[in-house]
Amino acid sequence: MCSVISRVKPVQRALASTLRLRTNADGLNYAAAQSRRFCPGFITGAQPLWVTSRSYCARIATTDGLLFRQLFESESSTYTYLLADADTKEAVIIDPVLETIDRDLKFVSELGLKLTVAVNTHCHADHITSTGPMKKRVPGLKSAISKLSGASADIHLTEGDKIPFGRHCLIVRETPGHTDGCITLVTGDQTMAFTGDALLIRGCGRTDFQQGCAKRLYKSVHEKIFTLPDECLLYPAHDYLGRMASSVGEERKFNPRLTKTMEEFADIMNNLNLPNPKKMATAVPANLVCGLQD
Repeated sequence: MCSVISRVKPVQRALASTLRLRTNADGLNYAAAQSRRFCPGFITGAQPLWVTSRSYCARIATTDGLLFRQLFESESSTYTYLLADADTKEAVIIDPVLETIDRDLKFVSELGLKLTVAVNTHCHADHITSTGPMKKRVPGLKSAISKLSGASADIHLTEGDKIPFGRHCLIVRETPGHTDGCITLVTGDQTMAFTGDALLIRGCGRTDFQQGCAKRLYKSVHEKIFTLPDECLLYPAHDYLGRMASSVGEERKFNPRLTKTMEEFADIMNNLNLPNPKKMATAVPANLVCGLQD
């Protein structure tokens, strides 16, 4: 191309260069559009797995040697998170859903991981966990949930407990308010936090059932999550608008509920008048026994 351009007249040379630059830009714009189409909310420049639905996205983990996958279940808009040590292959899974157990275990197998702990951030009311059924299929797998949840599990977690996997770990912060047994799981270097339903992107979990308390949730978020570094990435249990992650700094500044005073927040939460989750009558009893139904 350069040898051809060098032989044309100045005006033609400028036109040829312009066309070449425009072609390159169009190509980049098309690639970016495709990335947004197949993985909404994905950071420009990062490459998602080419899929036809938002069921999987490989976000870039900021911690060296940490393998991280964010997975999506469409019926309840639930995010499941898979984290592993890239060297030892020890892995943990957060908030797995019954309907996607085959998909999740396929990833574990394909990536050659050794799944050691399946942990729920709370006793969910909108879907049934797959931790119990998953234990039957993965030898040595342990289930975990907050001691305050009232649910059965191999490991009952309390404030400050660590869930190790290889040279990494998740540290438990109790963040009640949505339910008594809500926890936030923070990576050891405080670069990532998995907030369950306590803190959502530009929102939060409801507080009108399952021992919910608006003032308690407000205190939990401000004392246990907003005290993390501003750059700490936040990964919620749900999102209904295609958003995938936020940060402590963003939510402290832009969360329309939690930037209010405690009294204003409580007034908002006590007047949402939301219907109960569709699966609540079956999900809660099942999740109290690790998702194992009769």
